[in-house]
Amino acid sequence: MSDVIWDLHCHLSGVNGTTPAARIKQILTYADRMGIERLCLYMGMPWSQHPTPAKLRQENDQVLEVLKLHPDRLFGFVYVSGEHVEASLAEIDRCVRDGPMVGIKLWVAKKCNAAELDPIVERAAALKAVIFQHTWFKSDGTTYPGESNPDELVELAKRHPNVPLICGHTGGIWELGIRAVRPYPLISIDLAGSDPTNGFVEMAVRELGPERVLYGSDAGGRSFASQLGKVYGANLPDDQRKLILAGNLKRQLTPIFQAKGIQV
Repeated sequence: MSDVIWDLHCHLSGVNGTTPAARIKQILTYADRMGIERLCLYMGMPWSQHPTPAKLRQENDQVLEVLKLHPDRLFGFVYVSGEHVEASLAEIDRCVRDGPMVGIKLWVAKKCNAAELDPIVERAAALKAVIFQHTWFKSDGTTYPGESNPDELVELAKRHPNVPLICGHTGGIWELGIRAVRPYPLISIDLAGSDPTNGFVEMAVRELGPERVLYGSDAGGRSFASQLGKVYGANLPDDQRKLILAGNLKRQLTPIFQAKGIQV
């Protein structure tokens, strides 16, 4: 593949290995096969849906460990939780303000429309960190306690109208997720995690514009190939495909790169 590819959404999961170093080595082996230049990495091993402050720090330390090993390939996002606001603010300061990370990851511990998220978003925005929120629409009873959907992300966006946000997984049911975030130009969507279904990317580009669509894989929970298939299988002109595969993520990361003096 000749396109530059930056993957927004990767984890230390879904591959063998008893240490972060062993796992990232395997993940990068697969990334190399698919021509992926850079990966954004967050959360450690094993995950916790309701991490304690100590668990948040442990998982972030695991990501920091592999960032040191592969600084030319990886960008780190700090894992934070609305259940532990002060601890999360301290982790943002430790890992982003005073460390190498460039974004924050919010998962399922506290719904993202909760007021507890406000100081976390404000601290991240002040540091120009990219803000990534997992979202998923579920109607089958499998919703995790505290899991958010795109409608709830919109509520957060309304309270922070000048802060860019990323809607992780486009809410799983992507037709609903795209429609939910469409009126909010600072909400981008992440393609990661769902099956490579025909029409997903075309609808996203048509409804949101190509500048609001970002490639991610959810590796190692999903394969790079299946998730890249969404983009390469879509009926898109070359310039739009290049934005989705890397250009949009580079643009969103540029403010914090400049603030931290990161050269890429």
